Amino acid sequence: MNKDIFLTNNLSNKKEKFIPLDQNNIGMYVCGPTVYDNPHIGNARPLVIFDILYKVLKSKYGHDKITYIRNITDVDDKIIKSSKEKNISILDLTNNIIAEFNDDCNYLNLENPSQQPKATEHIDLMIEMINSLISKGFAYEANNHVYFEVSKFSDYGKLSNKKLEDLIAGSRVEVSKNKKKSEDFVLWKPSINDEPFWDSPWGKGRPGWHLECSAMSKKYLGNVFDIHGGGIDLIFPHHENEIAQSRCVNDTKVFANYWVHNAFITMSNEKMAKSTGNILKIKDFKDNIDGQVLKLALMSAHYKQPLDWNEKLLEDCKNTIDKWYEVYKVLKDKSVLNEDILSPLYDDLNTPGYIANLHKLYDKALKGNDADKNLFVTACNFIGILNKTKEEWLEFKKKKLSITEADILKKIELRNKAREDKDYKQADLIRDELLDKGVLIEDKDGKTIWKFK
Repeated sequence: MNKDIFLTNNLSNKKEKFIPLDQNNIGMYVCGPTVYDNPHIGNARPLVIFDILYKVLKSKYGHDKITYIRNITDVDDKIIKSSKEKNISILDLTNNIIAEFNDDCNYLNLENPSQQPKATEHIDLMIEMINSLISKGFAYEANNHVYFEVSKFSDYGKLSNKKLEDLIAGSRVEVSKNKKKSEDFVLWKPSINDEPFWDSPWGKGRPGWHLECSAMSKKYLGNVFDIHGGGIDLIFPHHENEIAQSRCVNDTKVFANYWVHNAFITMSNEKMAKSTGNILKIKDFKDNIDGQVLKLALMSAHYKQPLDWNEKLLEDCKNTIDKWYEVYKVLKDKSVLNEDILSPLYDDLNTPGYIANLHKLYDKALKGNDADKNLFVTACNFIGILNKTKEEWLEFKKKKLSITEADILKKIELRNKAREDKDYKQADLIRDELLDKGVLIEDKDGKTIWKFK
């Protein structure tokens, strides 16, 4: 495909043509979960967005040309705190949450990344990097802690496009008497009591969060790579700190060429956060909402814009997919998706534009032949939609209903009797009762037909 890919690069704060370092070996690193609690719907948005970017890159350059790394942070202060609160070992906690996370990814029909490394598997590399930063004069030891000295890195703040004093004033900066300056950030900290630890030149301890991603990206993608992604909340301090320590330890002018960040999910226009108590976990949807519905909802707004989460959004997406299944067919061979169809995704991952294209393809498939249906289903499959058969989709809808088919027919019979008796109020009540249970009825040609919503 000849069409160029464009991405909004937060390093330059503008949309740019994507030019890879090596089009035969493209690297993308995305910050994955810190496994202290079950992933929530806000965590799902970057999973879906960067899964789509992965697909777009493969469609342009080839399936074997992209290395997609999504890490797992399995040592962190939040993990230690959560294990104590839940009275469970750190290993059991992290293993449980990783299993839940992987199940969530399957539920959303996401492709596996090339590698999904854990932070605890790379401690030796982190210690090596800290030693190098100390020897080069960018870091210092104080009371068994090691800190990165921010003032030694002149480009600090360029990703955030802010001055250092503004960044510090608007964020939570750890206060410590061990630091030379408040903005310095930790590379290594001592472990106390029963906290997990590793031996190091600075005593028993564990790495700082920011260093973990620098180490894992270095191992799998090298000192400089193409794309670094994550949520907008990671720009400062996490990604800013990654850039500082990585460029200094690797002696490079660049860490990643393109920095792509998705906006928040909101509820009633408030950011989804534990502090506000409006967290919706992915697992809470699984019994009642098909993963395809959740995925379409997460793509319904451009990734750079906030996405307000509500019941109407889910209902609209469910109805859309239900409609699309009217023309579903099992594909023997997938169609070729031309530039016009994929064009919105190549233009800064414009998912609403791509969904609009799907609606057009559906309209054509509804009136068209097998080739039109093939093209529509292929285009849906490209973003991980219509990945189940029509029978599986209908079976899921039946499973979640609290009414049997025999009960539905009995209710329809009672409604018909009420209508014969001109008791229209009772007939409407029965219709509404069925609707509440997910059953839509329609009077057509003297008969009452029904279907699942």
